[in-house]
Amino acid sequence: MKSLEITINQEKKSYDYWLKKNWYYHQYIAKLYAFFIPKNKIVLQINCKNGFLLSKVTPKIGIGVDDDVQCITEAQQTHCNYQFFSTSINDISGAQKFDYIILSSAIMETDDVQMLFESLHRFCHASTRIVLDFYSFGWEPILWLTQKLKLRRATPLKNWLSRIDVKNFLHLAGFETIRHESHMLIPYYIPFVTGFINTYIASLPFINSLCLTQWLVARPLQSIQTNQQYSVSVIIPCKNERGNIEPAVQRCPVMGKFTEIIFVEGNSKDNTLEEIKRVQQAYPEKNIRYFVQDGKGKGNAVHLGFAQAQGDILMIQDADLTAPPEELPKFYNALAERKGEFINGSRLVYGMESEAMRPLNLFANYCFGLGFSWLLGQPIKDTLCGTKVLFKKDYENIWHNRSFFGNFDPFGDFDLLFGAAKQNLKIIDMPVHYKNRTYGSTQISRFRNGFALLCMWLVAFRKFKLR
Repeated sequence: MKSLEITINQEKKSYDYWLKKNWYYHQYIAKLYAFFIPKNKIVLQINCKNGFLLSKVTPKIGIGVDDDVQCITEAQQTHCNYQFFSTSINDISGAQKFDYIILSSAIMETDDVQMLFESLHRFCHASTRIVLDFYSFGWEPILWLTQKLKLRRATPLKNWLSRIDVKNFLHLAGFETIRHESHMLIPYYIPFVTGFINTYIASLPFINSLCLTQWLVARPLQSIQTNQQYSVSVIIPCKNERGNIEPAVQRCPVMGKFTEIIFVEGNSKDNTLEEIKRVQQAYPEKNIRYFVQDGKGKGNAVHLGFAQAQGDILMIQDADLTAPPEELPKFYNALAERKGEFINGSRLVYGMESEAMRPLNLFANYCFGLGFSWLLGQPIKDTLCGTKVLFKKDYENIWHNRSFFGNFDPFGDFDLLFGAAKQNLKIIDMPVHYKNRTYGSTQISRFRNGFALLCMWLVAFRKFKLR
């Protein structure tokens, strides 16, 4: 009887009371959701309570649903810019589609997790993202005790699920997990201690598995539509690659509705630009365009080519042809069939030709792959393969948010990988056969560029893990 009275007395307190009492926890959760969800999106939150979290992601259109009448009344009074409904998700009418759907602790309070996930499909378009958090089951006794001591709001937590359980529920309901993370070792504020531990210690491997909250980002599984055709722009940055220009044109396959080849010439000393002009005249049946680079580095060339591209799909093809252009249709099909939204070439799966990559480079690429996979929350085997493919509309979102990381990438690969991860795009590795260079020499300095890679890894660590 006493336990029941405690629960009733706790529930009489407003949700705002508990927000203030546990301010650090709620602000930390809100900061993470603001990281995952860009501003000015169309957002639905299930189990929205008093609208605090929804307001923190600053949506263009925000709708919150909760069956707690007291919380919804608070939300309607406090956050009048958004819409709140005291109902279940099954009672929502209308055909509104959302860019993001928030499920903060919702799967722990529902009776049927799979049914909850399945009910979300009618609110999803092809690019919708589901962002959800839930407690690690190892924290159950601690949270039970803090609730009994009236240190946190009395909440009926019905389901204590592992990350594998939640991924399986998502798969059964027709969703695919894009990334997963763990956060927060200490949910209460202790001056100087909490910030240091949650920022630096909680992000370390193994220790990270002890965190309070688990996070997943998922997308709707797409039906394969091989009949839909897209236009393609193949961007070929080239500097001192005269001997590879004509073979690149000859070997580049025609894909989709049309395929254009865009050379971005980097002020070469071997008459590469003159060769591009000659080849353009020699192959009038090919849709060939060229531009002279206005800056330095492959990254600058890639962005120039992407800005001038007319295709729906953007492809990067290195001019050295060590990753064969004949394999580009594999990338096209993977993207067109929505098996991924950022198709990243990987040279480290198939056996490679004897002189294609030095042993030290191979080892460094393997280490960077492991490091970036951990940072970005998605498996990436080869970060430096030149062949990368994505939709132009997704690239434009990456470009518009480039200031988050800064303009520091001379290669262009990491701008795209970081941006794709930040936009919650599904990154898929596509194995390619890595060949020996037949003309010219590599323009990469192992040690100077290796140091630049390490600096970029540290920037990504600060942006993705120390937030």
